[in-house]
Amino acid sequence: MDGTLLRSDETISEQTRAELGRWRDAGVPLVLATGRPPRWMLGIREVLGSGTAICCNGAVLLDLEPFTVLDEHGISPEVLQEVTAELRRREPTVWFAVEYGDQFRHEPVYRPRWDVDVPGVAVATLEEMVAQPAAKLLARHESMPRDVFVTLVEEVVADRATVTNSSSDALAEISALGVTKASGLARVAADLGVEPGEVVYFGDMPNDVAAFDWVREGGGRAVAMAHAHPEVLAAATDGTGTNDADGVAAFLAGLPRD
Repeated sequence: MDGTLLRSDETISEQTRAELGRWRDAGVPLVLATGRPPRWMLGIREVLGSGTAICCNGAVLLDLEPFTVLDEHGISPEVLQEVTAELRRREPTVWFAVEYGDQFRHEPVYRPRWDVDVPGVAVATLEEMVAQPAAKLLARHESMPRDVFVTLVEEVVADRATVTNSSSDALAEISALGVTKASGLARVAADLGVEPGEVVYFGDMPNDVAAFDWVREGGGRAVAMAHAHPEVLAAATDGTGTNDADGVAAFLAGLPRD
C-alpha cells in the first residue's frame, strides 16, 4: 500500500482505481499486503470495498468488506519477554509497542507517529504488553541510524522471530518466526487456488523482499517501484514508476488480461 498503491498524500488516483476495476471485472483478485494493522485499513476499505488484506507483515488476515479478522499468528509471551529484556539490556533507550490485531499498546515514552487519540490505542507497561501473544512487536529508537538499529535487533532476536523494516526511521517490526508478507500471501493464494506463477506483486521496502522471493521463485512477477529500497530492487523481476506517477496502474495496463 504505502509507497506502492497509495500516493504520497495517501490517495489513490482515478487512473489507478479504474485500472484495478478493470482487473476485478476480469475476475482477478486484489490482495493487499502491508505492515499496517487492521485499524489503518478503514480508509482503503472505503475505496476498494472488498478483498483480502494481509496486515501486520503477514501476521493478520483481514476480510475488508465485513472488516473481520480471519486469522492471526502471534508471537508467544515467552519470546516477547526474552526479546524485549535482551534489547533493553543491550540498548536501554529502546522503546516498545505491540499490535494485537485491532488493538495497539505502547510504553509511555514510545512516540506513536500516527496513532494519537484513536480507539484501540492505549499506554501500557512493558510487563502488561508481553503477557499475551502479540501480532507484532515494535521496537523504536529515537536517535540511532535505522540500519544500525535494525541490525542490532536482528542480532538479539536471532532465530526466535522474524525482523522486518518498512519505515524511514529506526523502527524494527518483529513478527512470529516465519511470519512475513510471503507467508500471508501464500495462505491467501492457496485459499484462492492461485499459484505463485500467476501472481504480480508490487513493493518498495525491505518487508516486501520475502514476498518478492516467493513470487519470483514460483515464476511470478515481482515488481519494484522506481524509488524502492536497494534490497527490493535487487530481488525484483520487473520495475515500474513511482507511486506518485501511478506506477502500479502503468504496469498493470501493459499486461494481458487473458
